This record gives sequence, C-alpha cells and structure tokens, in this order.
Amino acid sequence: MKNFKAWLINHKDQRRIAVEFENKLELRQRFKKLRGAKWSPSLKVWHLPDNKVYRKQFGIPIYDQDFLSEEKVMQLEKFKDWLTAHEYAESTINTYGNTMRVFFIFYNEKSINEINNEDIIRFNIEYIVQKKLSNSYQNQFINALKKFFKTIEKREIDIDLVQRPRKESLLPNVLSKQEVKAILEAPLNLKHRTMLSLTYACGLRRSEVLNLKPTDIHSDRYLLRINQSKGKKDRVVSISDGIIEILRTYYKAYKPKTWLFEGQKAGKQYSPTSIQEVLKKAVKKAGIKKPVTLHWLRHSYATHLLESGTDLRYIQELLGHSSSKTTEIYTHVSNRDIQRIKSPFDDL
Repeated sequence: MKNFKAWLINHKDQRRIAVEFENKLELRQRFKKLRGAKWSPSLKVWHLPDNKVYRKQFGIPIYDQDFLSEEKVMQLEKFKDWLTAHEYAESTINTYGNTMRVFFIFYNEKSINEINNEDIIRFNIEYIVQKKLSNSYQNQFINALKKFFKTIEKREIDIDLVQRPRKESLLPNVLSKQEVKAILEAPLNLKHRTMLSLTYACGLRRSEVLNLKPTDIHSDRYLLRINQSKGKKDRVVSISDGIIEILRTYYKAYKPKTWLFEGQKAGKQYSPTSIQEVLKKAVKKAGIKKPVTLHWLRHSYATHLLESGTDLRYIQELLGHSSSKTTEIYTHVSNRDIQRIKSPFDDL
C-alpha cells in the first residue's frame, strides 16, 4: 500500500496504529483483510493493533523495553506515576507515555540530560512534519514534552521555539430537530430508544450516559446528576416530564441493578462500542446518510437550546464546559439569527 500516513493513537484505552490512505474501494478491501483492522467512526480513520509487524510495515519505529536505556525506562515510569498521582485520565497517561517513548527512541543515542531545544525542533521537523502527522498529535507531543521536563527533569523547555500547528476552526456537526426525532423513534428496543433519547435530552457525552446509575435520577426535582465527568467535575441537568416517563417505563421493564444501562449480564456496564452500534443502526433506519456519532446529539442539543432562546451561560452549565469560549462555538452553527438575514440576491 503506497501513499499512506500512519501514526500511533490511543483508542478505547488500547494502543493502535492509525492509517490514512486514499478512499478507494480496492484499498479499503485490502486493508480490511489485515488482521485486527477496524474503522473508527468517531476518529474517521482506519486502525490496526500496535505490534512490531505492523510498525515495520507502516514505517513506525519499533520499540520495547530493550530498545530504551534503563534511565529512560525509569524516567518514563516516574512520569506516568506522577500523572496518575495527579489524577490525569488514563487515556491522557497512555497518550503522553507513548509520545515520550517515541521521542526517546528517536534520540536513542542521547541521554535525557543531553536533549535540548534544538533536538525538539529537529524531532518536530524530521518526524512529525515529515510524516504529515495530525495537528492533534503535534499538540500532544508538545504538551507531553513540556510536562515531562518540568515535572521529572525539573527544567524548562522553550516550547515557543517549536512551531505549533494553526488551530483548526471546525464547527460542530448539528442535526435538525426532524432528523433527531427520526433517529430517536427508529429503535424498537426500549433500552436502545431510552439511551439515545436521554443522550439528546440532556446533552450527554457517551461516557456520561454509560456511567449513570439509577440513583442519579431525581425525578421529584426534575434533575439528573452527572458525577465526576470530564475534568473530574460534577453537574446537574434538567430532565422533562417526557424523559422521566420514558425512564420509568424503561426501569420497570429492565430493573437495572448497578448501572442505569447494563449489558446482557446484570450489573455489567453497557459497552461504548455497543451504544455506538445502536446509534449507527438507528441512523440507517431513519434514512439519514450523514456519519452521525453520539456527540452529534450533544451538539444538536446545545444548538437547539440556543435557537430556542436559552442564555449561553445556562448552556455552558448544562454542558459542563469550563470556559464560555467552548460554548460560544454553537453561536456559529445556530440558525436563529442567520435565517433572518436577507440575501441581496432577493433584491435583484
């Protein structure tokens, strides 16, 4: 396979190799034949298990503990221990750890105390830029490097010398109310319909839906409590009579024990891949051709609130955003004011 890009990712708490290539049927079919090959709808990329065979095949440095000096192995472990002690998310710990490992392999002939700003610039140019790795990977590398040298090596790296990629200005994907209605009504299974309805009705992230417990629902106060979500924050969101009725019907039918939404075995949490598959089938049944993900429902919830006149500050609280700037992006996709603008074409 020629003309491809490959880089390391952490996907669903697993180390994988992402591979990007031309979107041709023949190439997709060839890639699917590789053992462990999968497509990620959320990342919009094909990926493979991270092993020596695939690393060699796709031009990624091969490593294991033997390739790193004892010094580097010990410092990496100290770094991960520091991140764990400061309650960083497991996915962040894995990402930072893998990024630093790749960097150390690139400079395998140097000890850590010999690495300087020039080495960092060279790695950025000769590894990240040359391989045309994503902006997010470059930012992860810079953030990991800065954190490692500050906390473990106790010295500052002049990150400003490393040219960061321009920040991409991406608008959130939003569905119309008619499209959302079609998706939510598509599943015949009560549990599936309840999960998707609650996701949209409260603007929840996937992890928030799956981590809910029956005790988090306070129907007498019309509130849903979300515990230790992104950024280790708790918050409450409002729930309507309609969603409370759906939840009561669901509870009577399934009687969940530990988690609000459980898998086939009682007490076992519903899996992230399963809920994504539920949505995929609902989207297909609704006749929608867009590559909808669960996060689209969250984006749609926020945008529809804004279009109905809800103050941006309340939307920020409901979504659990730390910064109002994150919430303000929904003003760019709201039709509330855009639709009032008259095109000069109409005056011709």
